[in-house]
Amino acid sequence: MLADTAALARQAREAGQGLGAFNVILLEQAEAFVAAAESTGHPVVLQLSENAVKYHRGSLAPLGRALVALAEGSAAPVAVHLDHAEDTALCYQAIELGFTSIMYDGSKLPDDENRRTTAEIVRAAHAAGLSVEAELGEVGGKDGVHAPGARTDPADAAQFVADTGVDLLAVAVGTSHAMSTRDAVLDLDLIERLAAAVPVPLVLHGSSGVSDLGMQAAIRAGMVKINVSTHLNGVFTRAARVELDANPKLTDPRKYLGPGSTAMQKEAARLLNLYAI
Repeated sequence: MLADTAALARQAREAGQGLGAFNVILLEQAEAFVAAAESTGHPVVLQLSENAVKYHRGSLAPLGRALVALAEGSAAPVAVHLDHAEDTALCYQAIELGFTSIMYDGSKLPDDENRRTTAEIVRAAHAAGLSVEAELGEVGGKDGVHAPGARTDPADAAQFVADTGVDLLAVAVGTSHAMSTRDAVLDLDLIERLAAAVPVPLVLHGSSGVSDLGMQAAIRAGMVKINVSTHLNGVFTRAARVELDANPKLTDPRKYLGPGSTAMQKEAARLLNLYAI
């Protein structure tokens, strides 16, 4: 069933659990994540980023409509989320396509412009029944606000939520995007202080770099929405590569994408169970 991201996040926060939010590039991946949610009984967020939209020739509609259809047909609660959208036009397209949430990323803008534009997106999204995630300040490099050394100030975070009306807030607590090793050290004390200061669920970007134990500790400290992309892409790719290496004459993509999807589904299910501590 199609579900609102913020509502799922609030339910997870009340239960002391994490909400898995997994990035989609290919339809096979989305199908694997929905199957994982159905097999575990836990909700999931399907995330389509602006970068993934660029890969699909700049068009949000084809894959976006497919994700909404998958969510509507699922026996599990499934949210459909536009991730890291810097283009405001893309946000309005997501509203029209029936997404259930948007992450508007104005973190590269001057602070006052970020707050103003985020508030505008919030008003439009709320009018259409969508929730909005955002972040304040640049989170460094590719990572912006999510560089390993960046930290979100709890008072600033609370004021940003008050100024913009966002439903979820991405915070910097020690992770970095696109990590291929799981050795990020999270600032658990800061997570606790942010969870106490900020009235909306917290979001962790760059979760691929966090160990299982580290992620469970973060959830216990107050982290809620857990974004994962690189780790699951690696599982998918390694399984597909095994098939291609073992059968150099393969031409049918189902023969290698299928095993990749199966491996990704199993790992996604494991993560969903892991977050439900």
